Amino acid sequence: MVVSKGNISGLFSGHFGTPGDILILISAPNWALFSILSSWGLRKYQSTQMMFFVMTIGWIFTSILFISGGGFSDLGHLTWSSFFGVGFLGIFCSGLAYIAWYDGLQALPASQIGAFLYVEPLVAVVVAWAILGESILVITLAAGVIILLGVRLVQITKKINSPQE
Repeated sequence: MVVSKGNISGLFSGHFGTPGDILILISAPNWALFSILSSWGLRKYQSTQMMFFVMTIGWIFTSILFISGGGFSDLGHLTWSSFFGVGFLGIFCSGLAYIAWYDGLQALPASQIGAFLYVEPLVAVVVAWAILGESILVITLAAGVIILLGVRLVQITKKINSPQE
């Protein structure tokens, strides 16, 4: 509902609003798979070590794409503001966020923490509204309520099904 802006049949016919909508759509399953794989790694490594591994692998792949795509010619066009933005994304939006995510994976099973992934499209819509001035449709708000209720339901169900101490 969030990605299709209420046109659910458009999802099945391949008609999406924007490339950002497609990225939002594939984000949740991508993170679910990533979380399952990461939970296996967390059995052997600490969250900071896992974050280091993920960041290093990401840096290697990004560097290969950057170099092979001739990205060096674009470096001269970057401003200090751009460098600050990249640094902020790297440190806060990636580095610290990964550590928090891995700490959560160590405390909760991937199936339970994975429910929080579905909040991501809602956050993306709110940020797009606040920063980019995009509109929020009533159907998007309804979908956001459903997302929040679903996440809450998963958390309540987990408490009900877990043994009492």
